[in-house]
Amino acid sequence: MQTIHALDFVISEGGKFGVKLILSLVNNFNDYGGKGQYVQWARERGQKMQNEDSFFTNPMVKGFFKNHIKTVLTRRNTITGVMYKDDPTIMAWELMNEPRCPADVSGATVQNWISEMACYLKSIDANHLLEVGLEGFYGASSFQKNPNNSPHETDFIANNQIREVDFATVHSYPDQWLPNRNNVAQLEFLQQWIYDHIVDAQEVLKKPVIFAEFGKSWKQPGYNVSQKNQLYNMVYTWIYRSASGGVASGGLFWQQLVEGMDSYKDGYEVILTEPSSTVRLITQQAKKLRALVEDFPKNKKIKIKNGYKHNLVYKQ
Repeated sequence: MQTIHALDFVISEGGKFGVKLILSLVNNFNDYGGKGQYVQWARERGQKMQNEDSFFTNPMVKGFFKNHIKTVLTRRNTITGVMYKDDPTIMAWELMNEPRCPADVSGATVQNWISEMACYLKSIDANHLLEVGLEGFYGASSFQKNPNNSPHETDFIANNQIREVDFATVHSYPDQWLPNRNNVAQLEFLQQWIYDHIVDAQEVLKKPVIFAEFGKSWKQPGYNVSQKNQLYNMVYTWIYRSASGGVASGGLFWQQLVEGMDSYKDGYEVILTEPSSTVRLITQQAKKLRALVEDFPKNKKIKIKNGYKHNLVYKQ
């Protein structure tokens, strides 16, 4: 109960300071309580399941998760008195952080689960936006766009075409995905990765896209802060070029910590109270995007023209 009361406080404070929140409902991994916990609860009730991917198909597990969705969305904040499903401080719900299902590489299992859970969530809360929590990997039809041209169990196009999904998300970790390539090659991949997702969000999905996680770890061999800044600058440049009329509407670096959270440091952390060139980049981007928002009606729209690869041009 302490955890949910702490979330009441976070939402209340966000409302005071005008901060909008995207709240993830479960993690694919065990950190912070993941899908494996639901599977374990079902096993304790006699369900026989081979692995954690049964989270996506077992009726009892799906019932547990739906109960969790309903409990969270209909919770009344003990500080503000507002139900979560009615709270404007919450910008969006995320079904799952980085869903994956190695048991079904076709992607059908995850697709069916997203469709079912998205429909259920929207039946309770039609006020808020919904996103899946995807990393942005492509399915069989476009797997060549993925890191190392490898297929995954999700599909950026099909998953986000589900009617109840309001916007797409992309994660970007070239240092993890391409560990044997140098920084230049990783940045080249990142540029193509960003471009492909902006184009597909605009031309195919016709939905906004947020680059919901990106970063570079100081734990990687040969790391220096200029490499991290290059990555941040590339992501921010694309977002800024698109934000005043295109579909790329924001970026969230992984991860912001505060002093005293040393146990959470994973190599990607940024502490805003510690002056650094990376913090300056973040501050500059925030100011530029705020200026766009304040001046939005005056800005010309931006679109991507076919044949002008890697260039965003103003629509005259």
